[in-house]
Amino acid sequence: MKWVNHIAIAASAAAVWRPELIPVAVAGSIAPDWMESVPALVGGRKPAHRTVTHIVAYWALALAFSVLVWDFHGLVAAFALGGLSHVLCDSLTVMGVPLVPWSAQRSTFFGAPFKTGNMGEYVFTGVIVAACLALALLTRHWGGEGFAPFFFDYADLYQRGVIDANEWKENRFRWL
Repeated sequence: MKWVNHIAIAASAAAVWRPELIPVAVAGSIAPDWMESVPALVGGRKPAHRTVTHIVAYWALALAFSVLVWDFHGLVAAFALGGLSHVLCDSLTVMGVPLVPWSAQRSTFFGAPFKTGNMGEYVFTGVIVAACLALALLTRHWGGEGFAPFFFDYADLYQRGVIDANEWKENRFRWL
């Protein structure tokens, strides 16, 4: 998949979970690709694409560890969420990804329906983004204490005295 699709999917998933961690999830969503260049920077050899950094088990274990054992303000979980979304999306392409480190075979999910850069990849991304947006709108705590930086409830802000009537009138029909 193209980076723009990895970024959109990870950002959408993070927006539903914790919107303030979108930048960290985006960094994680492109990490499997940029991490391949790290050995070359320190004098080593760059590994083949979709090998060591694209192992599904590594990213799944990192996410499970950060959720169940230890995390620093959700940063590790958001980064691992982005990385896991990247490798899972790459598993939908013809090239596939390794599931576990001891396997040389690359696995594909659902019969590898996409070729990188094909229109189906963008349609899939659009469906995921739309589903995440709908879920974010449905689960938003209207007027509550929940933090939703992209979805402001201007009526509630006006009732609490945070904004004045003029600002409420200007923004009352704005959803995003």
